[in-house]
Amino acid sequence: MNIILFGPPGAGKGTQSKYLVNKLKAFQISTGDILREEISKKSDIGKTIANDMNNGKFVSDEIVNKLIEKLISDPQKKNRLIFDGYPRSLSQAKNLETLLKNTDQNIDLILFLKVDREIILKRLEKRKIIENRSDDVSDTVLRRYEAYMETTQPVLNFYHENPNFREIDGSLEIDEITRKIDTFINV
Repeated sequence: MNIILFGPPGAGKGTQSKYLVNKLKAFQISTGDILREEISKKSDIGKTIANDMNNGKFVSDEIVNKLIEKLISDPQKKNRLIFDGYPRSLSQAKNLETLLKNTDQNIDLILFLKVDREIILKRLEKRKIIENRSDDVSDTVLRRYEAYMETTQPVLNFYHENPNFREIDGSLEIDEITRKIDTFINV
């Protein structure tokens, strides 16, 4: 089962992705984790990524798509992928469809965790303290939220017509969101 989890930064995608990975014995593809890992390598690409993230910008589709392609092509991960934060743009969504088609896979469930900006700000302020995340500074968070909503709306429109698309109130408690997700999984 391949699942896409959408939601603005701080919506709970990572938490729910980890739950799904354990439940389905799947593999999490978190663009945030992949990008932070690349930053920690201090490569030229990592420096570009860090600069973009710290300025509240999204990393280019070209960089993200290249990092994702290798993971999707891994035969051990076939039909066991949880996409956390990918795709974020229409270009990435079309790239994902191509990559999946080329590896004889598809998306079984698309979940959108819808959360208001004010709730996101409160959550990320907590996360900044708990996880010591440098990308969770208030100004940066606002820029990331606005950029997310602007660039992701076409992706949501693209997937909204898909019969596997589900919207969940992401402001609910973690356990409530998990229970709602469970109702969509036939395992």
